[in-house]
Amino acid sequence: MLTRRLAKLACAVAATGAALGFASVAAASAATLQGAGSTLVAPIEAEWAAAWAQTTGNSQPTYQAVGSGAGLKAIGNGLVDFGGSDAPLSASTTPCPGCFQIPWALTATGVSWNVPGIRHLNLTGPVLAKIYLGQISNWDNKAITSLNKGEHFPNLAITPIHRLDGSGDSYAFTDYLSSVSPQWAHQIGRATSPAFPKGPGGEGNGGMVTVLGQTRGGIAYIAVSYLIAHRLPAAAIKNQAGHYEVPNLRNIANAASVGHEAANGEIHIVNAPKRAKIAYPISTFTYCILRPSDPLGNGGLLKSFVQYALGPGQSFGPALDFVPLPKNIRRADLAEASRIQ
Repeated sequence: MLTRRLAKLACAVAATGAALGFASVAAASAATLQGAGSTLVAPIEAEWAAAWAQTTGNSQPTYQAVGSGAGLKAIGNGLVDFGGSDAPLSASTTPCPGCFQIPWALTATGVSWNVPGIRHLNLTGPVLAKIYLGQISNWDNKAITSLNKGEHFPNLAITPIHRLDGSGDSYAFTDYLSSVSPQWAHQIGRATSPAFPKGPGGEGNGGMVTVLGQTRGGIAYIAVSYLIAHRLPAAAIKNQAGHYEVPNLRNIANAASVGHEAANGEIHIVNAPKRAKIAYPISTFTYCILRPSDPLGNGGLLKSFVQYALGPGQSFGPALDFVPLPKNIRRADLAEASRIQ
């Protein structure tokens, strides 16, 4: 079921494109909520939309999974009721007058690979940064083999794969690399559309899955729910406590346990401090982006939907590798949701 849903989302992205598909949104029925943005949040948003519609009797919200950058542009231009972004507003250069953000889901960006015979992969942040900088270019490089005793790596070129669209996953990934590699921080930095020095790209998480499957020797950063849906492996990344951890629910929750929500709703939990002993280091919140007054005039419906997502909707998370929101975050979110008009 999840695989079919993600396949449909990938087709929608391909058909729509990051810059297209919004012109007719404003003319849609006022009784149908419209959203656009993050592909990472799309699987759980689809569950929220269907369940909320069934529970309330309202029309099911429509969500275009076109990437965080396109979603921010759509809500900034008043073409949708809400945007979805895995990057906070402070990371965007897209104008969004008066917009505010609510962290409404908690998950992670995983790292997967396509190397025949390799069933398990340990990586550190500095090694991962060097791979994406092109400084480690072969899978049998000692920097990799020394972290993976018992695995026999082939003499095979590494192909780092990145997102082509403006992406919150790219932001989380580069936010992490910037925190562990001074060279990465200086040369590339953290961004939704970073200038990756090499490698092919994919549109959306679905596109990343496709490109990775077609690229022998490839490595890619992909939202965890898509790894689950496509039965792809996830690398264990060394955290600050010195442990190699994969992006499972317990490890994502541990990363979030040391996060604090700023007054503007922004939360950073990548590379959690060593007191978070089992934290997966590329964990991330994903945000609902809103304008003070719903530009499509559906404020009552929108408030109901967001409140549902923050409440009963959290129960859909674990099956998709989304951790239910911590109580303190959920409490702050519900207070912020009261601003929706």
